[in-house]
Amino acid sequence: MAARIISGTEVAAQIREELKKETAELKEKNNIVPGLVTILVGKNPASISYVTAKQKAAHELGFYSIQDDQPDDITEDSLLKLVEKYNKDPRIHGILVQLPLPKHIDEKKVLNAIDPDKDVDCFHPVNVGRLMIGGDEVRFLPCTPAGIQELIVRAGFETSGAEVVVVGRSNIVGKPIANIMLQKGRGANSTVTVVHTGTKNLEFHCKRADILIVAAGVPHLVKPEWIKPGACVIDVGVNRVGERISEKTGRPVPILKGDVDFDAAKEIAGAITPVPGGVGPMTITMLMKNTVKSAKISAGIK
Repeated sequence: MAARIISGTEVAAQIREELKKETAELKEKNNIVPGLVTILVGKNPASISYVTAKQKAAHELGFYSIQDDQPDDITEDSLLKLVEKYNKDPRIHGILVQLPLPKHIDEKKVLNAIDPDKDVDCFHPVNVGRLMIGGDEVRFLPCTPAGIQELIVRAGFETSGAEVVVVGRSNIVGKPIANIMLQKGRGANSTVTVVHTGTKNLEFHCKRADILIVAAGVPHLVKPEWIKPGACVIDVGVNRVGERISEKTGRPVPILKGDVDFDAAKEIAGAITPVPGGVGPMTITMLMKNTVKSAKISAGIK
């Protein structure tokens, strides 16, 4: 029996509807409008696309939002002063500096300059530390890992006591999702193993997983025989492996493959995310969720 497909597109749409209602209630009952600023340096096409999508989501949810475009040659000092301006702006609850930045700017210095309580991307060392401690210390969850957790929970998989294997150890996905899944509480309380491309006998570890989260950045790394029958498989990989001509536009579009062999794996797994349309749509949605939470925290609302 083929696996159930976990659609990130559908789950993201559900969460956005919830956030739209929450935003409207905050405005009506508390006169609070969540505020988000996205800072874009230069004209990198991919970065423009990302911030456009973030701003579109913010507008649709009823946020107060600012798109702050800066030239490629902005000085590091000027960018730091811009961040500090938004740190002090009470209308802004979330600050996002789109990466990558030009080579003359120290990305780490800029990210660390963001007020941790407005760091809705959850990249600041303070927020990484809060995540490690867990519990009430946590303000925000990193967006992609938070989206992964939501997909697992809303797909109905029991996480408490489950064997979770995370393939990949990046600071963006692997490490934080491992920390999230081992915390006490809803959608977590799991037994977590982190493996990577340097691990001996990857197949052995993957096959133990009730929930397999693959974020290694290697096309079709995980073979179908590595998957435990009935497991929940979350494929975070988005790998360009070539191009094809679109039937609609006649233009070349990228061919994307995940870190899991989807067509073969769906015959073994209990549920699986597709690529594209799986984890990807969740990331911006969780950024919006963090912004709403930041607005509530700033107003003392639980």
